[in-house]
Amino acid sequence: MHNNHLSALRNKHAELEQKLEREENRPFPDSRTVLDLKKQKLHLKDVILHESASTG
Repeated sequence: MHNNHLSALRNKHAELEQKLEREENRPFPDSRTVLDLKKQKLHLKDVILHESASTG
Protein backbone atom coordinates (compact mmCIF):
# COMPACT_ATOMS: atom_id res chain seq x y z
CA MET A 1 0.00 0.00 0.00
CA HIS A 2 2.78 2.43 0.90
CA ASN A 3 4.51 1.84 -2.45
CA ASN A 4 1.28 2.77 -4.24
CA HIS A 5 1.19 6.05 -2.35
CA LEU A 6 4.80 6.86 -3.24
CA SER A 7 4.13 5.89 -6.84
CA ALA A 8 1.14 8.23 -6.97
CA LEU A 9 3.24 11.06 -5.52
CA ARG A 10 5.98 10.45 -8.08
CA ASN A 11 3.42 10.42 -10.89
CA LYS A 12 1.98 13.72 -9.68
CA HIS A 13 5.52 15.17 -9.55
CA ALA A 14 6.10 14.04 -13.15
CA GLU A 15 2.80 15.62 -14.24
CA LEU A 16 3.82 18.90 -12.63
CA GLU A 17 7.17 18.72 -14.43
CA GLN A 18 5.37 18.31 -17.75
CA LYS A 19 3.06 21.25 -17.01
CA LEU A 20 6.06 23.35 -16.03
CA GLU A 21 7.91 22.49 -19.23
CA ARG A 22 4.85 23.34 -21.34
CA GLU A 23 4.41 26.66 -19.58
CA GLU A 24 8.09 27.59 -19.85
CA ASN A 25 8.11 26.77 -23.57
CA ARG A 26 5.13 28.97 -24.39
CA PRO A 27 5.91 32.19 -26.25
CA PHE A 28 5.00 34.28 -23.19
CA PRO A 29 5.15 32.09 -20.06
CA ASP A 30 3.16 33.24 -17.07
CA SER A 31 5.73 33.80 -14.34
CA ARG A 32 3.12 33.33 -11.61
CA THR A 33 2.12 29.93 -13.03
CA VAL A 34 5.77 28.90 -13.36
CA LEU A 35 6.45 29.89 -9.76
CA ASP A 36 3.35 28.07 -8.51
CA LEU A 37 4.25 24.89 -10.38
CA LYS A 38 7.81 25.01 -9.02
CA LYS A 39 6.50 25.42 -5.47
CA GLN A 40 4.14 22.48 -5.92
CA LYS A 41 6.96 20.32 -7.29
CA LEU A 42 9.26 21.25 -4.40
CA HIS A 43 6.56 20.46 -1.85
CA LEU A 44 5.89 17.08 -3.47
CA LYS A 45 9.61 16.32 -3.57
CA ASP A 46 9.82 17.03 0.18
CA VAL A 47 6.82 14.77 0.83
CA ILE A 48 8.31 11.99 -1.30
CA LEU A 49 11.66 12.22 0.49
CA HIS A 50 9.94 12.19 3.89
CA GLU A 51 7.76 9.22 2.94
CA SER A 52 10.76 7.35 1.52
CA ALA A 53 12.82 7.98 4.64
CA SER A 54 10.07 6.72 6.91
CA THR A 55 9.86 3.40 5.07
CA GLY A 56 13.34 2.29 5.36
